Amino acid sequence: MVKVTFRDEILAEDSSPVVVEGNYYFPPGSVNKSLLAPSDTSTECGWKGTASYYSGQINGDTVKDIAWYYADPKTKASHIKDHVAFYKAR
Repeated sequence: MVKVTFRDEILAEDSSPVVVEGNYYFPPGSVNKSLLAPSDTSTECGWKGTASYYSGQINGDTVKDIAWYYADPKTKASHIKDHVAFYKAR
């Protein structure tokens, strides 16, 4: 089981998240979205497409851009559509 926690809160947990470039991408149903809020940040990856970001809202604190996902990935990254990855250190 792979688990992402921050300040004793479980942000995501899944037995087989997808691994891409050393990052775990969690299926949407395994992510605690009640602790996340959409961010205005976006970035571009040459082969995955445009990443959108979430900020964490945890125990009264906001952690900007703690996670990202690809809502409309390029064909080679279609297997991670809407999966959420988290920064290892934030």
